[in-house]
Amino acid sequence: MTARGTATVPAAGPVTDRGAGPIRILVSACLLGEKVRYDGGHKRDRFLEETFGPFVEWVRICPEVDAGLPVPREAMRLAGDAKRPRLVTSRTGIDHTERMERWAKDRLEELSGLDLRGYICKKDSPSSGMERVKVYGSAGGTPARTGAGVFTRMFMERFPGIPVEEEGRLADPVLREMFVERVFRLLRGARKYDVARLSRQVFLQPDPAERMLRNRP
Repeated sequence: MTARGTATVPAAGPVTDRGAGPIRILVSACLLGEKVRYDGGHKRDRFLEETFGPFVEWVRICPEVDAGLPVPREAMRLAGDAKRPRLVTSRTGIDHTERMERWAKDRLEELSGLDLRGYICKKDSPSSGMERVKVYGSAGGTPARTGAGVFTRMFMERFPGIPVEEEGRLADPVLREMFVERVFRLLRGARKYDVARLSRQVFLQPDPAERMLRNRP
């Protein structure tokens, strides 16, 4: 186990990148069942852990906890300028923007050496959401769904060529398959045939619930 924020979670028999090592995917830690959310809970995603997981090596991340915030903690939200909103606590209004951006800058530098092939983030999160995160105006009223989480915005700016997707959108079979194929296309020297074969391997895995039913005596 390495220092907090740098650990990887090895998968069982991940696909390798033409001898260069396993396919590493950055993932929001709560989606792997880690209890790191503001309320002490998690958002474990069965598809990621049990269907996609065996083909990749996860690199876990929780921007808020990895930046030093406790569990549990006060919920946060994006507020202010829609183009560059601030990360503030929902009730007390404490501004954590600079803290998050300082940590994210250092973490992105570390991630640049891991040869990542994709990133799956937690939807609607003010630190991790990819798109349509609520931004609250200073005058109140209905929040605009125009934001991206602070860390994920910085990640996409730093690594524009790496596929990014939210777990909510991955519930759509078409979007899910497109993301998996984009990840596999980043393999060095991957041929079109290899990409299609690997994608089929992922999507032909039996659903975990169905597998349990089949194995019942």
